Amino acid sequence: MYRAAVPVYALGDLEPSIDGDAYVHPDAVIIGSVTVGPQSSVWPGAVLRGDEGDIAIGAATSVQDNAVLHTTPDVPTVVGDRCVIGHIVHLEACTVMDDVLVGNGAIVLHEVVVHPWSIIAANSVVLDGTVVPTGAIAVGSPAVVKEGRARREMITEGVEAYVTRSRRFRDDLRRLD
Repeated sequence: MYRAAVPVYALGDLEPSIDGDAYVHPDAVIIGSVTVGPQSSVWPGAVLRGDEGDIAIGAATSVQDNAVLHTTPDVPTVVGDRCVIGHIVHLEACTVMDDVLVGNGAIVLHEVVVHPWSIIAANSVVLDGTVVPTGAIAVGSPAVVKEGRARREMITEGVEAYVTRSRRFRDDLRRLD
């Protein structure tokens, strides 16, 4: 179990499970049925609220500043390994498979499935039930899926940067009162 001075809350019998090699910033909030995998990071202002269902975050995934992850009683929110969940993203009751980038300010809604090596462009809104195939980019509001347009290096560079950044914060961050 992750041990740090961060707001991690049980809700009744629902308790978060945070890998000891994950980094959760002290100003993030994790509540209820939430799992965070190894080398993953949850940044300031992010809220992962597993009160009605499960939220699962894989390995080496970043959930960046002010992101909100929620769920429904029937559909979990699942984020795979090596994903980049940008600043101010909202994910709810969707599946984001391995190796995906969700750009800043994007909204991904109920029963959306985002396949590997795909990108949700910044400020896009992916509506209920949309399937984003492998290697596609979803762009706009509502999002239009453009197959074969995602650039893998954007995903891998983002993942590597946040794994490195989380190690620095784990080692060097200190509060000044």
